[in-house]
Amino acid sequence: VQLQASGGGLVQAGGSLRLSCAASGSILSINVMGWYRQTPGTQRELVAQITSGGRTNYADSVKGRFTISRDNAKNTVYLQMNGLKPEDTAVYYCSAVGVRTRYSILDYWGQGTQVTVSS
Repeated sequence: VQLQASGGGLVQAGGSLRLSCAASGSILSINVMGWYRQTPGTQRELVAQITSGGRTNYADSVKGRFTISRDNAKNTVYLQMNGLKPEDTAVYYCSAVGVRTRYSILDYWGQGTQVTVSS
């Protein structure tokens, strides 16, 4: 199983970006998919997560600006980021919790994608 993230980049404050993360492999189901972010010298923090049933959870700092969604058929999770602020600058990582294949149930991380918001 691999998670491939894309969509990061450089944007001015107030702008928008959309991140995507596709899980590939012999996947039967994924329980929770989400996005975390990390800046140098800090711990990775939760940005947003979504269950297979569509329940969402957001960090207070992004509520009202970011929207997480997923396509279960494509095993893909999206993060629409609007109203970006310089403090949103970080490496964003996608996660998949409870990935069920024929032989296991495991958790996975994608590679990070850099988001830089200029003031």
